[in-house]
Amino acid sequence: MIPLKFFNEHEREKILKQLKQQFGIEDIPFKIARLGKERIIAFSGNISDRDILNLDRVAHIEGVGLYFAKEQIDGIRLSIEGSQFLKEQITKNIFELDERQAEQWMMGNEINIKTDKRGFFVMKFKEDFLGTGKISAEKIGNFIPKSRRLKSREN
Repeated sequence: MIPLKFFNEHEREKILKQLKQQFGIEDIPFKIARLGKERIIAFSGNISDRDILNLDRVAHIEGVGLYFAKEQIDGIRLSIEGSQFLKEQITKNIFELDERQAEQWMMGNEINIKTDKRGFFVMKFKEDFLGTGKISAEKIGNFIPKSRRLKSREN
């Protein structure tokens, strides 16, 4: 079983500070918890933390919350749902993709591009947020799980 740990106020503030620094996000209007070592989930409702922990003993807790981010050594990486869930607040580190790049991105490919940007950026095509990539000098690393990638038009 993957351990679930609710954030105390200090831990929550630390995550919010990092999200504000990276993406301009001011608040997460839901309860947040850590699932395992890196995953962060958000959930709402009238169920208490204690009831959720009891539920976690009999059911996989991700069914109760939304996986929206992963905390890594070099920053927080928003999931596809996390980038969509918080899109109204994201004001920083947005990388605009063109149509060809967006298709390549959704197929799980890295985007080969030279840029002076570095770190985690939210990928955006028109009005859609497509998750987070990691930009280096030569490329944008893609984190879309294989099971969620678009299939090639050739297949």
